[in-house]
Amino acid sequence: MDPARRSSRQTLPRPSLACVPTEPLYRRAPREDEHGRPLSDFMMIIPRLRDKPQHFIQDTIVRIERVLQAHARHVVFADLNLKLNLLWVSVRPVPGICWELPVAINDQVPEALLVAQPAL
Repeated sequence: MDPARRSSRQTLPRPSLACVPTEPLYRRAPREDEHGRPLSDFMMIIPRLRDKPQHFIQDTIVRIERVLQAHARHVVFADLNLKLNLLWVSVRPVPGICWELPVAINDQVPEALLVAQPAL
């Protein structure tokens, strides 16, 4: 993989509301880290975020970014899709990170809901 492209995938979301067409998430989100090891991921829905005032959206993005930066050693990719009110995060497979990180995001953005499969 091109190193420039890999580093752009590892950047955290920036507080920006630029609306530009992009490739589908399945093409942009990495499936493995720089060493070829598979990544884990999770998604959270933030209901009605796109309908909020711009200053509220910007504040929400900043709060999410702070959490992701605090966990930067584990976070490889993050995408906030305002059209779908969906946050997608790819992380290194560290035990518990797919619960700990969503809990930390939910602490900062209480309306953020983890999308999860029910336990069997």
